[in-house]
Amino acid sequence: MKTKLLAILLFISTKSISQDYSPFKNAWLQLHQFSKIADSAKQETEIENWFNALKNESQIPLVVEDSVMFLYRGKVKSISWMGDFNGWGHDEKFINRGTQIANTNLWFLKASFPKDARLDYKIVLNGSDYIIDPENQRQQWSGVGGGSPNSELRMPLWKEDPELQERKDTEHGNVHHDILFYSKILGYQITYTIYLPYGYEKMGKLPAIYVTDGYEYLLPQLGNMKTILDNLISEKKIKPIVAIFIDQREPINRSNNRRMQELAMNSTYLDFFVKELIPTVEKNYPLIQDASQRAILGTSMGGLTSTYFAFTRPDVFGMAGIQSPAFWTKPQIYQLCSNPADPKMKISMTAGLINDTSKESRKMKDILATSSCEYHYREVNEGHSWGNWRNLISSILEDFFALK
Repeated sequence: MKTKLLAILLFISTKSISQDYSPFKNAWLQLHQFSKIADSAKQETEIENWFNALKNESQIPLVVEDSVMFLYRGKVKSISWMGDFNGWGHDEKFINRGTQIANTNLWFLKASFPKDARLDYKIVLNGSDYIIDPENQRQQWSGVGGGSPNSELRMPLWKEDPELQERKDTEHGNVHHDILFYSKILGYQITYTIYLPYGYEKMGKLPAIYVTDGYEYLLPQLGNMKTILDNLISEKKIKPIVAIFIDQREPINRSNNRRMQELAMNSTYLDFFVKELIPTVEKNYPLIQDASQRAILGTSMGGLTSTYFAFTRPDVFGMAGIQSPAFWTKPQIYQLCSNPADPKMKISMTAGLINDTSKESRKMKDILATSSCEYHYREVNEGHSWGNWRNLISSILEDFFALK
């Protein structure tokens, strides 16, 4: 027993020693030294040099091991940091208000996050002015309909999916943008975009994936899914597939996004898919007309829709990609999925652990374990953000379409 206890203590001690926090401690000491410089010109010069040195090393925010120091320099009455880490204001337990270094215009906020986390954030000046961190060059776009950039915090062990990088030697698929379609069932026009793999004309009939919020999944700053498809198919990590990206925005008024109505377990919208959209697409493009080769993919409300579509019509959708699903908006979805689907299907679900949907997703995971023949579930230390979703798209596609 004593031997085991000694081994445990030795392991803890070794682990603690292996983590070097000295750069963080040195920065912390330096930060407070600035308040002691009486000469204002000298103080400003030293602060300027210190900030520039950190900025040139991409160390604002300063990240050391699991510790983070957010920094801001400017004359303001108050400052706070808002982001995924506090649910953009919904998590009041996270103290996000900055502290000013006495006799300076320097502000800071200390925090700790998992070493593999990636988080969006903005700086809030005087309680109302949201800005991008002026000293941080890393950004991630987020938001409905294209959105806007947030500043991005990357912890040391976080890694970007290499499939997101466009490559010169990759064969590029064809994209037919903004195909206009009038739906009699919906009573209005919609648009969708088709991705066809390179050389599809000689491939025969192909599997298909239907993607809600398609404009965002395609946009390079958000989902960047065309690049992912090009890379995965070119590398032969997945079989060639056709992707249909449905745009939830009104064609003549793109500021009107219908997603909150269309993607809220909407039976009429499901009818539109099954009776109008899929038959039209399969008439015009070489697709396998079998549920086992047809997937539906979405995030947030779209993740709810993917689940609803697949378990309501498993004869149509044999695969469902579910990213950070908004199950809390329609809790009846759990009851729907409690009934085993027939035929069985493939499920690939992802969720973030930081103010995202892991609680609801884990509940669904337990249900899916008994109702689907094959499911994959992944969690990451991220929030409800495109930075989270884009990094997992390739994993979902490989779950469904990997070459055996």
